[in-house]
Amino acid sequence: MAKRSVAANSSFESTSLASLDQKLAMAKRCSHEGAMAGAKAAVAATIATAIPTLASVRMLPWARANLNHTAQALIISTVAGAAYFIVADKTVLATARKNSFNRPSKA
Repeated sequence: MAKRSVAANSSFESTSLASLDQKLAMAKRCSHEGAMAGAKAAVAATIATAIPTLASVRMLPWARANLNHTAQALIISTVAGAAYFIVADKTVLATARKNSFNRPSKA
């Protein structure tokens, strides 16, 4: 009877380790998707912010007087960073929510 319990435990351990490996792989995939979506959003936000910022410094006297190169870089990088984290967070949460409803079948 003691051998049966040891066999049951090792079967349980291998099942739980396989389940943990599957969950870890899914978490890595979710975070990778989030990072890629965030990077794409950051590039788009950088372009969308850089063009009007640089144009306004050339055309508006107030911006020319008050926005030096550091301020321009700060405006652009802040928007890019915010876009990255917002989109990455939303993507990871959406992927996790989608995967939580699709439980793998136990075979």
